[in-house]
Amino acid sequence: MTSGGLTERFQDQRFANGYQLIDGVQMSAENGDRFQIPHPLLKKYVRVGQFVELRVDSPRFSVHADAPQRCTCPVCEGEATKPILGHEHPATLLPLPPQQVPSRGWGEDFWVQVTERQEQLFAAVVDNPLYEARLHGIELGSEIVFHEDHVLAVHGSHREELVLSMESDDLRQFIEWLGSLPE
Repeated sequence: MTSGGLTERFQDQRFANGYQLIDGVQMSAENGDRFQIPHPLLKKYVRVGQFVELRVDSPRFSVHADAPQRCTCPVCEGEATKPILGHEHPATLLPLPPQQVPSRGWGEDFWVQVTERQEQLFAAVVDNPLYEARLHGIELGSEIVFHEDHVLAVHGSHREELVLSMESDDLRQFIEWLGSLPE
């Protein structure tokens, strides 16, 4: 663990080539149902040892000529302004052999394991070998500091644990929210 408080470490954190952590709350607001993030109550209960998904991207790079015109994921099927590379699971839970992907400056979704939490700030260890590490400098085992708003997903293996740890008022509110979702 690096010395200094999470706020200071978060403010001092920089990635190469203009890469930044993507604000999931903002992306969800801009894209609606095509970009879903965890309910704030789930994020409120994320604890040390759990896995969450983040995204890093850079406005410095753009789409390439050989990239698809439309997003091919089953949720979005929207315009592909720039591909986003992804990892389905943390490497700790599902190790995969190294894969060769050419560096093109694309965004990348990846999993981290939380090591520290102070209110809405987290420190975590990157738990995937990132394809674009050469461009942004984030590698398997790197520490990263992020805000709760950056969380794109909580790994499915923690959902039951999160719900069971909720205080009664939060649980009631979460159940009401679940009941309001379309089938």
